[in-house]
Amino acid sequence: MKALICKEPGVFEYQDIDKPILSEGQAIIKIERIGICGTDLHAFEGTQPFFSYPRILGHELAGELVEFDGPGHFKKGDKVTFVPYFPCGSCIACRMGKINCCINIRGAGVHIDGGMTELISVPVKSLVMGNGLDPDILALVEPFSISTHAVNKAEIQKGEYVLVTGAGPIGLAAMEMAGIAGGRIISMDVIEQRLAFCRDVLGIEYVINASKDPEETIKEITGGDWPTVIIDATGNKDSIMKSFSMLAHGGRIVMLGIQRDEICFSHPEFHKRETTLMSSRNALKTEFDYVVKCMRDKLLRVSSYITHKTKFTRLKDEFPRLLDPANGVIKAIVEMDL
Repeated sequence: MKALICKEPGVFEYQDIDKPILSEGQAIIKIERIGICGTDLHAFEGTQPFFSYPRILGHELAGELVEFDGPGHFKKGDKVTFVPYFPCGSCIACRMGKINCCINIRGAGVHIDGGMTELISVPVKSLVMGNGLDPDILALVEPFSISTHAVNKAEIQKGEYVLVTGAGPIGLAAMEMAGIAGGRIISMDVIEQRLAFCRDVLGIEYVINASKDPEETIKEITGGDWPTVIIDATGNKDSIMKSFSMLAHGGRIVMLGIQRDEICFSHPEFHKRETTLMSSRNALKTEFDYVVKCMRDKLLRVSSYITHKTKFTRLKDEFPRLLDPANGVIKAIVEMDL
């Protein structure tokens, strides 16, 4: 069985590895599609903070259920995806039901090997039924679930102004999910091509270039109130710190992106707003199921996100190209061709 292993930053190698053995409570999936996400790109760059090498990447996956051991409504041949983070079940977070931020969590493609391979073994309880979704779409359930978790934490009320900073795939998905939740979306980025996507494809009401003194524009849009919710999907230190001064009094900030450095802010400015600051990590099984429902109900423009496709056997050489902003990548999908 062939796998694509990231040996160190910027270095990939194909290797033959042992096929997974079906064990109790496990399922084996034949991989058909792999989504390339920021985690994969940061791993390739050497900037992913939870990462170690060598590692088989890949956690945005869709495939066919080959075998499984355990109860459930699945059958062989079903098209499935899965929740790619595996909690310990016993730590304080797990005991509170917050298994997405388990102390001992093992994320596929990050802490343990992922799905850039022919077959993968996962717990049956992590399986998510595809419900007729096209494999390209099914592979993107995970990133939309990540964004859904952040939106759920924000507890958006109908009519609230929601500023989403960062129009990468996770930010774009957050805009759509926040819109479904009833928010009035303000999109902000520095890349005009992505802002055009927000405006022309997603139909975002307000689109702002962050490099052009956005504060006055945001203040005007909100009638001087400022956004009551800010979701940062940039993972950029400066962007995160600027968010604190653009938030309404009584507002909430959700940090969806992640970066390696420390952040700081003015305590008086933070305090006088009675700011609520949250981070958002991973997603829950219920959020995966909700995203599948939204996709089936055609509430999301998922296919528009897919700007690049490649074959698994070409991925080793094409991966660096996906990092280049000049190529206009929003989402790349890998088709298995072994």
